[in-house]
Amino acid sequence: MISKRLFFRQLVLGALGTFLACQSSGQDKTSQELPVLTVKINAKPAEKYQVIEHFGASDAWSAQFVGLWPDQKKTAIAELLFSNDNDAAGNPKGIGLSLWRFNVGAGSAQQGDQSGINDEWRRAESFLESDGSYNWDRQAGQVWFAKAAQEFGVNKLLLFPNSPPVNFTKTGKAYASGGHSNLAAENYEKFGEYLAQVIKGLEAKGLLVDYVSPVNEPQWDWSDGGQEGTPFWNSEIAGIVKSLDAALTRHGLGTKIDVAEAGKINYLYEQADKEGRGEQITAFFHPESSNYIADLAHVSPTISAHSYFTTSPFESAVKQRSQVAAEVNSVPGLSFWMSEYCILGDNGGEINGSGRDLGIDPALYMARVIHNDLTVANASAWHWWLAISPYNYKDGLVYIDKDKADGNFYESKMLWALGNYSRFIRPGYQRIAVDTGKENQLSPDLLVSAYHSTDEEEVVIVLVNSGIQDFEAKLELDGTSSSIKSLNLTSKEMDLQTIQLDVSQETVTIPARSIVTVVLND
Repeated sequence: MISKRLFFRQLVLGALGTFLACQSSGQDKTSQELPVLTVKINAKPAEKYQVIEHFGASDAWSAQFVGLWPDQKKTAIAELLFSNDNDAAGNPKGIGLSLWRFNVGAGSAQQGDQSGINDEWRRAESFLESDGSYNWDRQAGQVWFAKAAQEFGVNKLLLFPNSPPVNFTKTGKAYASGGHSNLAAENYEKFGEYLAQVIKGLEAKGLLVDYVSPVNEPQWDWSDGGQEGTPFWNSEIAGIVKSLDAALTRHGLGTKIDVAEAGKINYLYEQADKEGRGEQITAFFHPESSNYIADLAHVSPTISAHSYFTTSPFESAVKQRSQVAAEVNSVPGLSFWMSEYCILGDNGGEINGSGRDLGIDPALYMARVIHNDLTVANASAWHWWLAISPYNYKDGLVYIDKDKADGNFYESKMLWALGNYSRFIRPGYQRIAVDTGKENQLSPDLLVSAYHSTDEEEVVIVLVNSGIQDFEAKLELDGTSSSIKSLNLTSKEMDLQTIQLDVSQETVTIPARSIVTVVLND
């Protein structure tokens, strides 16, 4: 087998090594058995779209335990998630996330078996004790990861509760009953004050909280005890946000409020099957709405939703994201965050969310979702669900043994697929137009997007080749050849490998079943 460095040299020169094999739909073929397609890719820096704010992931629920694991292991996991450094060979040590999501627990962990949540890993501690006092030693594992993120240079922290504290809920538990909100209106002010106190408590630990997202997937019933959660009507969300805004103002906090973490993206623009819980852009950001909250001092000019159950088939995914973009554009200054996703369900037979898979297939599917969210829905932020998963689902970036005290950890290709975006498209980069010379720019087999750096000195092009054929890409900026600064590959054989080039190259070969990120000098 040839060395990785030699392989990359061959890749850039268009002479792909014969060891690259690809699989699709259970058929084994080498890319050498199929003709190499040639595509001219022309990035257009003058045609600008959204500015990218951050790529993130959540600490739920494993960080509460893994953050207390032996130092060497938890630090290695943190490095995979947060580091922007390279190893001795010049390859990425981590994916360089730029936002970390901190799950503020409701106290089901303190309740133990009485919580009604059977899976101990899905219970969460609360800083608020049953007697109304605050214990800032709670959630210590999560605090460790938040601090580690900060030390690695992650400059944004977001807090999100799945449920208000059990002290305030109607059921006395962290999940709801009968599909109704688990928080009485008379406790909105208490909930807002509690979140403000948590923000202050974390800031006392050196953690600046940039955003707080007070509700999560309010369209679902959350009554099965599978995890902490509660539904809310739009009117209830507006009431909670008003109380939270007042509490943040009262305490002189600069934290912005993110709404509303919709369970599916279509709830942003239509009622669908959730009357009173849909059309959330209209509800919260149109002045004529009775639930209008955009004029509150702390409300972020963003609307957030999750990409679950809307990613297949491909044509439908594109259509729904086009509708999101159109609705967001109807409100001047509003942007869209895709704030949670992992692979769930059967996705129309395209890929099944059940079963842990560390390989390239879920990574390619994930990259396709990222591409559509960024280029069709114009998402300015993209967040994965579980950064660290103990489960047998396609829900993790890093997988672990389900052991509270210690265990092994395992990198997935999904980690590195996200890294093809998060590592190279930094906060402040702006998406720009790109032309592949094809009538249909959106083909599920070949997806291309481009981004201009903040200083406008480089252009990042991400290419997702889900097909079974290699293709040769001629890369241009405004129709003119540009030198390649670096080329970065995630494939069946490689996690995320990088080579710095010191010679000008006009074409690169993009292997079948791979994700390639090319950085060009502008």
